[in-house]
Formats: sequence, structure tokens, C-alpha cells
Amino acid sequence: MHIGLFGINMGYLAQPQRAKVIAQHAEALGFESLWTGEHVVLPDPREAPSPAEPETAMAHPPAFLAFLAGVTSSIKLGTGITLIAQRNPLVLAKEIGTLDLVSEGRLLFGIGAGYLHQEFSALGIDFDSRGPRTDEYIDIMRTLWRDPQPRFQGQFYQFENIQAQPRPTQPEGPPLHIGGASPAALRRTVTQGHGWYGFAMNVETTAKTLKNLRAAEAKFDRPDWLGDIEISVTPPKPPTRGMIDDYRALGVDRVIPMLGFYPQETLMRDLEAMADEMIDRDPPTRPSKYSDP
Repeated sequence: MHIGLFGINMGYLAQPQRAKVIAQHAEALGFESLWTGEHVVLPDPREAPSPAEPETAMAHPPAFLAFLAGVTSSIKLGTGITLIAQRNPLVLAKEIGTLDLVSEGRLLFGIGAGYLHQEFSALGIDFDSRGPRTDEYIDIMRTLWRDPQPRFQGQFYQFENIQAQPRPTQPEGPPLHIGGASPAALRRTVTQGHGWYGFAMNVETTAKTLKNLRAAEAKFDRPDWLGDIEISVTPPKPPTRGMIDDYRALGVDRVIPMLGFYPQETLMRDLEAMADEMIDRDPPTRPSKYSDP
């Protein structure tokens, strides 16, 4: 079981020096990955279905993870999740490919279609087209990352006679982890994703969603090169060892607790306690000196 951490770019951790201290501490403690949250804008005042208050800080994931790549050496870096239907896919392919390059292949690319209609409206993007855009944009990015002579004819974008260099470090591009529990998201996981990411899901909801995912696997063809589906989940509350074991029994490969559950004043010690309880490592590792962010 891998243990990651979600929200390294959010709230008080949106300050880079604070995030640097936590990232280096997490790496030394044996956490497997750090994940960003993302919303370009939030409605003000807050209204459904917004997940956070409008003043919540969320630093831009590609830039923030590039910074963290420069101050860490082995911990993986994940986007949880990038709302790709809101982006120009050619620009995003360059951003993500460069991020994989500067992190030396440590990127886990979590993606989703998005659900916050106010955000799409502010960005001038048709909310109802987000599903087809997500499917097409995945194909566009992989074409730019993999094909010797990239060319594409789609509903939203068409191109030929171009190159987008440099390519990502990972030969097929960074692994895609598809967020969401809708039928479209589960179909996308089977046909286009390396993994699936369930956010704020308890054990019971995870079990139901994985049952639906297995049904989607029986319904849709999965390309052999994608391999087995890797399952990642962020729990809706601070996890215990018992919860981790329950997720493991369901076939979950990675649990990603929210950093926002823990107060700034105690976060370093909370991470140590979490590592001692949940991370299997021999012998335990811990920095000899550190300062609270």
C-alpha cells in the first residue's frame, strides 16, 4: 500500500517555503507521493457545488510541482486532479511534459472532466462539452508525447506538421489517473487511464464504485499497454491503520490523506505519527533536524 498526501499546494501550504519543508519531511518519512488540488477560480460568495470557500488558496499545480521537483529527489508528484477540459490541450501537453521532464519521470497525472459550472462559465468554456473534450484532449496529449509525426483530426482541435519538444521523461507520457465516479469517468478509466482516483470516498462508497468499475471493465475493451488499473483513494476524514487495511482489502493501491485535516502548528508531528502507523519501512527514517513551516 502506497501512502500519499493531498493538498500540498492549498491553504497555508500554498506558500512555497512552507510546502518545501513539508515536502522534504514527507519524502524523508517515506511517503510515496504529494498531490495538488486544482480550481482556477471559485465562486464568490460560495455556492453549490463549490468545494471550498472563495478565499481558499490553490497555487497553480504545474508551476508549484515544478518548484517541489527542484527541492525533492524521489517522492512522486501528482495532480489531483487537473481539469483538462478547461485547458488548451496542446499547451497543457507542453506543461505536463515539461513537468515530467524536470521531475525526472516522477509525475502522476490525475485528470478529470470537472463539475463546477461556475468555473467553466468564468473561463468561457461550454460546460456540457466537458466530457467529449476530456476524451479528445487525452488523445491529443498522448499523440504529442508519443508520435514521431503528430497529427490529429478531432471535434475540437486539428493539427499536422508540428512538433512539441521536449517529450516527457516517461516514454508513454506520465500515467493518467482518472478522477470521478460517473459512468463516463469509469469508462474513461478502463479505456484511457492507468489508474482511477476516488476523492473524499469512505470505504463503503469506494466498494460500491469499484464494483461499478469492474462492471465497466467487463463492458469496455482495455488496451493491453495500460496494464492493470491502479486504485487511489482520498478518504473523507483522517485515516487510521484500520481504515487503511479496509481499503487494502478492497484492492486499493494508494491512500492519499488530506493535509488540510491537520493544523499547521502540529503538521510535522502529525506526519511522523501517520508514517509510524501506516508506512511499512525498515528501518524507520526521520530527519534529524527540521523546523515547523
